[in-house]
Formats: sequence, C-alpha cells, structure tokens
Amino acid sequence: MRKIIICTFLTLDGVMQAPGGPDEDAGGGFNYGGWQKPVADDEVGTAIAGWYQHSDAMLLGRKTYEIFASYWPAADPANPFTDRMNSTHKYVASRTLTSVEWQNSTLLEGDIVDALRTLKASGGGNINVVGSGDLAQTLMRHGLVDEYRLTIHPVIIGTGKRLFADGAIPTALEPVSVSTTKGGTVVGVYRPSGKPGYDSY
Repeated sequence: MRKIIICTFLTLDGVMQAPGGPDEDAGGGFNYGGWQKPVADDEVGTAIAGWYQHSDAMLLGRKTYEIFASYWPAADPANPFTDRMNSTHKYVASRTLTSVEWQNSTLLEGDIVDALRTLKASGGGNINVVGSGDLAQTLMRHGLVDEYRLTIHPVIIGTGKRLFADGAIPTALEPVSVSTTKGGTVVGVYRPSGKPGYDSY
C-alpha cells in the first residue's frame, strides 16, 4: 500500500496559500503571496529535499499543476529540484482539465476518491501531495492521508487558505520527527493516529 503524504509550507497561523510568490494564488483577494522565502533558510531546503528521497510520485490539484507545469519544464537545470520535478511522475486531480502535457503526468479519471484509493493500492513508492489545498481537504475528509510533512514558518499572515480549515475532522497526530531550524522554522512529520482524546485539569 502506497502512502499519501501531504507536504506543505505553513505560516505560524496555518496559512498555506501562495508561499512562492505574489502572483502564485491571489484567490479571495490574498495580497501576501511570497511570504515563505524571507523566512526560509538552508536547513528548510535540506529537509524538503529529504522528503522526496523515498517518494516516487507527486499528487497535484489543478491550480498547483498549472503553476508547476508553467515553470519547471524551462527552469534552470542547475537547480537540483529541476530534474526531480520534471522526471517524477505526476498524478493530477481535476474536474476541468481534459489533458496534461507536462512530461510524466497522468490525469486521474472518474470519481476522484475512488481513483485515489486505487492509486494507494497500486505498486510503487510514496506519493507526495504538494500545495493543492483543495485536494488536501478532500484527502483529509476521506481518511486518505498517511502522513503530514510540514514546515511551519515564523510569520503570521492573518488571512488566506489554511491546511486545517474550518470543518477539519478532529484527528490525533503522532509526531514522527520534529526539529527547529536556525531561522526558527519548525520542521515536523506527523502521522494520523485516530481520534483525539479529551480530558480536563
């Protein structure tokens, strides 16, 4: 059984929207795109590179796919991520796309939840979900997330799309590894472990 792993950048208040640049995703009037680079450091890059070592595919929603497909095919080949992003197999979940042209991309067909369950049961390595906030919500609602790999950066935005949005299913998480970089970013790996407990002091 393959693992589906959500990999994402978060602000301290849980915003995942448009970390990469001002024009990445202005949906909902979001004016804070590009918040991640000023608060990242070399250790963050090293951690992210490690996340891909044991995964052989990415799972992307339409918006993230279109952003990546417009950038990575022509990206600087000296960038160590360029070859990996282009050569890794991409599975794309979309209700509107009819084809995907970026190399090594497959458009998932039919009911997306059924397609994802079939994908999890197929042969191969782990599958990283990158960005793709709407897709992440679907995965969480249907219990299809095996692990979260998060970088939680020392900045508060106050608005924007959140990974754990209103209505998220209460879930206990088992910490697999947690560390803090020299720049103050928390790099955490967590696995769902059932329902949370409740108690009082």
